[in-house]
Amino acid sequence: MQLQRERDFRQIRLICGCLSVGLLALHLYYACYRVFDYFHWTHPQLDRLILRLVRSGFITHTSWMKGAALILLFFSRLGRSSGGFVSWRRLSIYSLIGLLLFFASEWLASANLSPVQLAAVYLPATAIGFFLLDLAFSIIYGLFDQLSSRDVFNRINQSFPQQERLIRTPYSVNLPGRYRLRNTTRKMWVNDAFVFRGSICLGLPGSGKTRYFFRSAIFQLIEKKFCGLLFDFKFDNQTRLAYYAFLKYKSRYPVEPNFYVINFDDLARTHRCNPLDPASMFDITDALEAAKVILLALNKEWVRRQGDFFVESAISFVTANIWFLRKYQDGKYCTLPHLIELIQSDYSRLFSVLRSVPEVESLINVFVSAFLSNSLDQLEGQVASARIALSSLASPNLYYVMSAHEFSLDINNPAAPKLLCLGSNPQKQMLYGAVQSLYVSRAAKLMNRPGQCPSFVMMDEFPQIYWPSVDVVLATGREHLIAPFLGVQSIDQLRKEYGREQADVIFNLPGNLIAGQSNGDTARFISERIGKILQPKLSVSVNSRDSSLSQSSQLDFAIPPSTISNLSSGEFVGVMSDDPSEPVSLKAFHCQLEADTELEKELSTHPTDLPIIRKIGPHDVDDCFHKIKSDIRQLLASRLQHMEKSPVLSKLIIRNPTADSGKGLRHPGRQ
Repeated sequence: MQLQRERDFRQIRLICGCLSVGLLALHLYYACYRVFDYFHWTHPQLDRLILRLVRSGFITHTSWMKGAALILLFFSRLGRSSGGFVSWRRLSIYSLIGLLLFFASEWLASANLSPVQLAAVYLPATAIGFFLLDLAFSIIYGLFDQLSSRDVFNRINQSFPQQERLIRTPYSVNLPGRYRLRNTTRKMWVNDAFVFRGSICLGLPGSGKTRYFFRSAIFQLIEKKFCGLLFDFKFDNQTRLAYYAFLKYKSRYPVEPNFYVINFDDLARTHRCNPLDPASMFDITDALEAAKVILLALNKEWVRRQGDFFVESAISFVTANIWFLRKYQDGKYCTLPHLIELIQSDYSRLFSVLRSVPEVESLINVFVSAFLSNSLDQLEGQVASARIALSSLASPNLYYVMSAHEFSLDINNPAAPKLLCLGSNPQKQMLYGAVQSLYVSRAAKLMNRPGQCPSFVMMDEFPQIYWPSVDVVLATGREHLIAPFLGVQSIDQLRKEYGREQADVIFNLPGNLIAGQSNGDTARFISERIGKILQPKLSVSVNSRDSSLSQSSQLDFAIPPSTISNLSSGEFVGVMSDDPSEPVSLKAFHCQLEADTELEKELSTHPTDLPIIRKIGPHDVDDCFHKIKSDIRQLLASRLQHMEKSPVLSKLIIRNPTADSGKGLRHPGRQ
């Protein structure tokens, strides 16, 4: 039955085609009859047929004859196409030239031409026009066929115009790419022209975030005289790129910047910096923020338990110790290694010393009360978690790097601009993450001030860092010329590290969104952020009796989640922001970014190793480690001796027989 229908359909197309060619042939025979008669190419039977058509008046109306021939030609092409993609340019050329030759050739009949000259011009012009219109009809049916059956993923309808103009500003990051508009491939630009509004780059591992976005962004921003903070999770890939750009462009800066590296594995190639520098800690709120960053970075589950009694108690305890070190001898021992050693001291001596500073006494009173009343279980719950967490940082390498102060963290200081790279090691991130979080938090707070030079905070693999004030920088950093760049694999990863509420805030605050292959909630978030476009819907129905075409338009997602989950490496979608000074109408994009092959070739041709900063002897690190322990012992002994000599302070010394050995609290009578 189906074969019979197809056979009948082919016969109908054949009949329509024959009738179309026959009508055109009759018209040409009638229009150029004198020429055919001159060459004796006429036939009596054909002449009688023409005479009858003349009497009916049909053949004398040239437009009717040609119009009927075209209608029959159109239906003879039903279900047949030229194949391949539709070229709109070719369709336009065939249609315009074909219509001009086919219908405008009638004007030749009114020209003062001989019959032979008329036939020599009119016959080829009409025939060529007919042939070109036949090609145009086949292309049109190819479009119907492509829309209805070949474009199974609806990619043609999901294509849309994108920004093809390069918008270059003194602060922009410009990424070249290629995109598909209907059936053509066009060049375009992803213009991150307003970097101070914040940028977030999403994508699963291998989607191309680092190669196609972060590396280009680092190089271009240093080229444009930015200073900044770079977190290099897989040290030293991005650090070497930043150092190469620094060497190449440092002479362009108004004040030549310094390049600093912090890493805890190769101590010969690291600078030393104290994130608890007393000069940058102006009041006790700075100590509170530092304590919160350290403890929440060490105990990620505490992020969801903020406000809990034992969590806040541990934070208050660490805050008291930091602020004591800040106040004691003007911050001589205010470093993280000294804090770790101080907090491990026995309670009676530690509490006595802490109480001697009036600003700390209010924070420590609750712990002293628990200690004096022998509420040992409560005290352990409040304090032991902080002591255990900080004890995990008691590493000689960490002590060595963080116990000296070779530079300050005011990175965007116009008088002393800096490029700081924080190197990490994925295998030791549990140890290094808390310390690096402290560096980032302290540096960002010092950077987010008025009157500073343009700077960036480049955080590829951002969830590996706990930065509680990132929303503040995203919201207010634009005023202070700070450009935050965050790299995240998925929204689920960020929610795991920061909690749902703060993760959603971080996702929604950046003005620029660049996303590679993503799944689940991340893909849905990206699709909704890009929005909807008006898409045509075409339906072709063919049966044994007739065929029908129906077309409609509706708003649908420009890039649905299924498309985002199937992006190739280097293929990105997103939305870029604009500014009132230069509005951009085409903000959304879906393109294949082009890697900076010239930069990659340049780096391979001129490999740059990080410089050796110092020579480390076999005992230098251990000597530093033991010196810090000795400093704290001397601090406690000296402070207690001073308190003994003061009538006022001597009353604060705890002379309780209860003591702890550092492993737990036990009353001597209970042992």
